[in-house]
Amino acid sequence: SGTQLVTSSGDTTVRIWDFSKRGCILTLEGHAHTVRDCSWHSCGDFVASASMDNTSKIWDVNSERCRYTMCGHEDSVNSIEFLPFSNTVLTSSADKTLSLWDART
Repeated sequence: SGTQLVTSSGDTTVRIWDFSKRGCILTLEGHAHTVRDCSWHSCGDFVASASMDNTSKIWDVNSERCRYTMCGHEDSVNSIEFLPFSNTVLTSSADKTLSLWDART
């Protein structure tokens, strides 16, 4: 809706900020190392995160919980993006691979 922002952090968290409330409204914790990147799903209910702990996660913003942890990269996951209007997630890793994931499974 353009009123919120999601950020990744070196402190292992993903934070959701609300412009109208002028602050952080949700902190998502679960990664074991720096979170390098994050991305909103087009529906606004899910966030994906990529971490130096070699995993990426799908977060349910409404329940404030991790829905899935995606393992398979052999090195840091450096970027993550939901493909527009789909449940497919693209990750890139320092292991020199790209992976496509079904965010529902």
